[in-house]
Amino acid sequence: MYQFSYAEIQTDSVADAKDRERQLLSRSIDLLMAARDKGTNSMQAIEALHFLSRVWTTFIEDLASNDNELPSELRANLISIGLWLLREGEAVRQGQSDNFDGLIEVSQIIRDGIQ
Repeated sequence: MYQFSYAEIQTDSVADAKDRERQLLSRSIDLLMAARDKGTNSMQAIEALHFLSRVWTTFIEDLASNDNELPSELRANLISIGLWLLREGEAVRQGQSDNFDGLIEVSQIIRDGIQ
């Protein structure tokens, strides 16, 4: 009854994937904001940092995949940013930093850049 071209389905899939990425980053940002308000030793901080780590570990794995169709320079830049987020998140988790603002700002920039 319905006929869709492969290009239409693929476009929808890409749009859906980008929407999911934006949603994940928005959720991470919300958690980081709550953690910032409660402090580095709070349960909110543990939850936010764990979520950030899971999201960016998954993103980095996808970006490193040969199947990822983003331009290689963009992929490399995003991997570098992701590694910084993971390192900074770990520093916060270990009590060596309280840079929630940096984690939030960088995450917002990445989220807002997804088109």
